[in-house]
Amino acid sequence: MPRVTFVLTDGTRQEIEAAAGATLLQIAWDNRIDIEGACGGVMACSTCHVIVDPAHIGRLQLPDQEEDEMLDLAWGLTPTSRLGCQIVLTEALDGLVVSLPAETHNLLGG
Repeated sequence: MPRVTFVLTDGTRQEIEAAAGATLLQIAWDNRIDIEGACGGVMACSTCHVIVDPAHIGRLQLPDQEEDEMLDLAWGLTPTSRLGCQIVLTEALDGLVVSLPAETHNLLGG
């Protein structure tokens, strides 16, 4: 099973082994990592914003236009920002490292 490391806001690293095919948002929820995902993972908000380690960003496909537009709503946007609901863990992504932003803002008010 592939592994992903979440770097929490306090700098703590949590490495998780998860089934291929799960999104980072679902993996976070399953492991009680504090990612909101206010829209339930249907790409209608930006509260599952994660920051992909620059050393790993080249392993991901570029975000499509819809994700790119949602990312514009994310607080603390970086060049390697992505939505956790849009990153599907695969064997090819084994060892992926993502950081949680310091805070998120739910602009949908939910």
